[in-house]
Amino acid sequence: MLGGVADVTEILNAVERGDPQAAAELLPLVYDELRKLAAARLSHENPGQTLQATALVHEAYIRLVGGGQPQGWDGRRHFFAAAAEAMRRILIDTARRKGRVKRGGGAARIDRDDMVTRAAPPLEDILAVDEAIDRLSAVAPQAARLVKLRFFAGLTGEQAAADLGVSPRTADALWAYARAWLFDHLGG
Repeated sequence: MLGGVADVTEILNAVERGDPQAAAELLPLVYDELRKLAAARLSHENPGQTLQATALVHEAYIRLVGGGQPQGWDGRRHFFAAAAEAMRRILIDTARRKGRVKRGGGAARIDRDDMVTRAAPPLEDILAVDEAIDRLSAVAPQAARLVKLRFFAGLTGEQAAADLGVSPRTADALWAYARAWLFDHLGG
């Protein structure tokens, strides 16, 4: 099965071993899914946004596979979680460069029910969410990782629990804690 889980995992292992051909083989297998992930991140942007999904995919891919130290991925799901994290970092860097949000000024309030969902927040809110997740990470690192997996990587509760190596029940408890903590710290 071309592009299947086994193919992607094998190629990720080859990339990790430093095989220069593997990176070229990987992009066609993961491009469509990365593009959907990028489009979801950008779907709430204002019209005329200069950062396009294709550019976001390519920048994230370069950060993950290009040039630097080979990264170890524990399979396909881990790769896509890393891609989502890379896209999050790129959007945060873009927001900082544009100077859209300074210390929360002008940022829209985030509704409790909409705060931690699969849909990405507007670029203006990403900095506030990122800062809150960083603060959460200082007090509850596993809860912060769970938020990143669910919010930015779009994993389900069960998938995120498996990635963290915890039971779904533990993940649900972490999710409830993280949502309440973020709600409190984002001024919801």
